[in-house]
Amino acid sequence: MKKLSMKNNISKGQAEINSVNFIDLFCGIGAFRIAFEKACKNTNVNSQCVFSSDIDIYCQKQYEDNFGELPKGDITKIKAKDIPNHDVLLAGFPCQPFSIIGNRRGFADMRGTLFFDIARIIEEKSPRAFVLENVKLLKGHDKGRTLSQILETLKGMGYSVDYKIFNALNFGLPQKRERIFIVGFKKSSSFEWPSESIPMKSLSEILESHVPKHFYASDKIFKKRLKFLKQKPSKKPMIWHENKAGHISAYPYSCALRAGASYNYLLVNGERRLTPREMFRLQGIPDSYNIIGNDSQARKQAGNSLPVPVAQAVIENVLESLQRDTKNYIPKYRSFEKQLILCEPVYTF
Repeated sequence: MKKLSMKNNISKGQAEINSVNFIDLFCGIGAFRIAFEKACKNTNVNSQCVFSSDIDIYCQKQYEDNFGELPKGDITKIKAKDIPNHDVLLAGFPCQPFSIIGNRRGFADMRGTLFFDIARIIEEKSPRAFVLENVKLLKGHDKGRTLSQILETLKGMGYSVDYKIFNALNFGLPQKRERIFIVGFKKSSSFEWPSESIPMKSLSEILESHVPKHFYASDKIFKKRLKFLKQKPSKKPMIWHENKAGHISAYPYSCALRAGASYNYLLVNGERRLTPREMFRLQGIPDSYNIIGNDSQARKQAGNSLPVPVAQAVIENVLESLQRDTKNYIPKYRSFEKQLILCEPVYTF
């Protein structure tokens, strides 16, 4: 397993972190924030979100309803210097094609893509660490040149960077959802990727027992799907999936939720669509999360979200790595604390 350089061991009294400020870019409905706050709780770190942003007004309302904060709008229109100082940057940036990237290197090749907005904020604010998330296909886009350009840009700003693809199925969720995570540290780090060893939940733990009739597909659709189903129907909960070629498969888990998929893309036992709560559960979003808006918006929001347990596992290892870092990196905006930190045996924010 590839690691970032310089593994450090930490003893008591060295380089501890007890609080972090973070920002939540392309925040959507806040799944990254949920993951971050859960990770902080598990690592005994206090956290504060000091900035969030998303261009979708429905996501903004959903986010505000659950976190009490209305995210800012279009990040391309926000100056990096106007964003609050922070320790960790989170960004599940949109999976656009990055068609502007050419053979040159540096920011000039990234202008016009939303990754550039992440890069300009990182360059201006110099956070201790960042965690980025995108679709699996980013790795192979343009024969790997797109990802290579992204990594080189981040490294060019003085960060140790690594990436890995994870499947939500290996983190307890009954959803086959593969995503790439990119992590970076301002100083060399002992970071290691989390193991993929959480047993998958049964669909019975996800599915609701009472579902309104309007979620059920027509009898015509059910019979058509049954006709092309590759295997015999099971008595256990299954989710039938129709691919682009029209082939029907049934699995004890969901295929990846998609914002722009057809209305009947996924059907529980071939009979009905997933409810908003079920879709949010498939992303690992807790039932305490309030879902507002209509079913169509909920389907879009869930499809654009990220699997919380995967992000949480990555973030926990990021925080633990920062805990082990004995270099006492001082962010730009905390340089005034340098004298205090040099005198004290414990590094605190």
